[in-house]
Amino acid sequence: MKNTLFAASALLLVSAVAGAQTVSTWTIDPMHSQAGFEIRHMGVSNVRGTISKISGTVVWDEKDPSKDSVVADLDATTLDSTVAARDAHLKSPDFFNVAQYPTLHFQSTAVKLVNGKLQVIGNLTLAGVTKPVTLDVDGPVPPQKGMKGGLVSGFSASTTIHRSDFNFGTKFAPPMLGDDVKITLDLEIGKN
Repeated sequence: MKNTLFAASALLLVSAVAGAQTVSTWTIDPMHSQAGFEIRHMGVSNVRGTISKISGTVVWDEKDPSKDSVVADLDATTLDSTVAARDAHLKSPDFFNVAQYPTLHFQSTAVKLVNGKLQVIGNLTLAGVTKPVTLDVDGPVPPQKGMKGGLVSGFSASTTIHRSDFNFGTKFAPPMLGDDVKITLDLEIGKN
C-alpha cells in the first residue's frame, strides 16, 4: 500500500553509489522487491502485510544527489496480509478501493543527505489522496554484477504515515485501528 510508494522513494538512494557515468537510469526489479506495512489493531497487536508488485525508475546523478529523481508504482491488488477475508476488506472501498485505485504512486521531489544517510522526499498517492512523505534510507549497497550480467544494487527505506492524512479507513478510529502506519521498502534495482 503506502509501502510501495515509499519503496519508489527509496530508489533515490542509488545516488550514493559511484558509477562510470554522470547520469544513469536504474529500474526496480519487481521479482526481488516488496513493500511492507504494519499497523496497530485494537491497541493490543500489530497487523502486517505486503504489496509484492512494485515498478519504477530512478534517474541518478552520481555527482549531485539533489538532481536525482524517482517514480514508483505499487500494485495494491497484490496486497497480502496472510488472511484472505482481511485482504478482501483492505481491497474494498473501506480502505484501498482497488477497483477504483489499483495503484499507489510515488513521485520524488527532493533527495537530501542527513547525518550521513539519504532521505527521499516526495508525494505519495494512496486511494486518490496525495500527500508528502519522507523516506529514511539504508543503503544502497555497492553495485555488483547481476545474474544477467548488468549491474544491480539494493536498499531499504522506511517511513511512518498517518492514515488520517490520507482519509484512509476513516470508518475505523483509533484505538480500533491505529493512525500510524509503518512502511518499509526492500528494493533491488538494475542499471539500464
